[in-house]
Amino acid sequence: MTYDEAIKYIHSVSNFFCKPGLDRIRELCRGLGDPQKELKFIHVGGTNGKGSFCAMTDSILRAAGYKVGLFTSPYVREFNERMRVNGRNIPCDTLAKITAKVKTVADKMSDSPTEFELICAIAFEYFKGECCDIVVLEVGMGGRLDATNIIDSPLLSVITGIALDHTAFLGDTVEKIAAEKAGIIKHRCPAIYGGTNSDVEHIFAEKALQMESVLYRTDYSKLTINSLELSKTSFDYKERRGLSIALLGEYQPRNAALALDAVDILSSLGFEISEEAIASGLSAASWPARFEIIASDPTVIFDGAHNAQGIRAAVDSIKTYFGDKKVVVLTGVLRDKDYTLIAKTLSEVALYAYTITPDNPRALSSCEYAKVLDEQGVSSLPCGSVSEALTLGIEKAKENNTALCCLGSLYTYCDIVTHI
Repeated sequence: MTYDEAIKYIHSVSNFFCKPGLDRIRELCRGLGDPQKELKFIHVGGTNGKGSFCAMTDSILRAAGYKVGLFTSPYVREFNERMRVNGRNIPCDTLAKITAKVKTVADKMSDSPTEFELICAIAFEYFKGECCDIVVLEVGMGGRLDATNIIDSPLLSVITGIALDHTAFLGDTVEKIAAEKAGIIKHRCPAIYGGTNSDVEHIFAEKALQMESVLYRTDYSKLTINSLELSKTSFDYKERRGLSIALLGEYQPRNAALALDAVDILSSLGFEISEEAIASGLSAASWPARFEIIASDPTVIFDGAHNAQGIRAAVDSIKTYFGDKKVVVLTGVLRDKDYTLIAKTLSEVALYAYTITPDNPRALSSCEYAKVLDEQGVSSLPCGSVSEALTLGIEKAKENNTALCCLGSLYTYCDIVTHI
């Protein structure tokens, strides 16, 4: 099997969102010899902030000398990003070889695995073959019935926060969503909740009690932001002073605080992680498409905020960095998001908007989205392509001496960066 054949095979499965459950992934992994049972995991769920948290934790652990596997989704540039070892994407030939092995097992299953289940099995096999010391494993969607939840006893279960998203699959209230995400808390395995929604804290506390697990909470009252600049962010957390991160966004210090708490829990479990490794790992952490500056003159920022909570955080960041000055917005969203609330939130900072249709079957058309934005008081123009929207957006930003902020869906990132 070649790399192109492997990718074609993986993407040939069309039931990515519609077959929850763990029976198929269990059967698939059993046929591979249960590679996940030979690995140690940090299991990461939550609505927003998972990718940034994973990137920071991965970077700290690598700085401490550990061989770290990183599993995230979705990818923003190329498929191989989804599984990395020590910061490097899985090689194309390795992906092809492992996919061929997984396919021989999957082809014998009466209930075919989903695309995400195939990807999980490939990742487990890859991380096992690389003899990773630890794997930072991001949940695909939800938690309880997510394919990643086949793992038995994670070192630590992390829930970054809870908001309404994927309501058709996880439930139409934050309480229902929290209950699904609490499913990654395992028997006598520590867990940490990094959210600020106090309405759902009891759900995680009850699940932890049921599982005889210790539940930690991140205390943001002990987080002090010293400076927020487009070059870097400096902050203090608890006893640690003068830490810095290159990841931009008003919300990133909170993700960093959660990562620091997670690292401290790992240290209590016997992992040797020095203060030098923590500081250098944090400052070196990178994560594309999260309030990332992708061009200058004018400043062009991409943030993959894709739901109401994410857009709220992005808008707050725009206010932090640009004050009262409004920005030009290039935006596209998926139809299953709360796009009316998203548009209302964007109206706080948008001088003008150019809408695009993301390359996804669930996309809201640029024309429909432009109408919604107009109704929220944002003058908008629907565009037929990313190239057109970028050209017009850059011109408008230059005319008004402001920035162009590209927001709304990770599915637009690759096209935007390519055209930039």
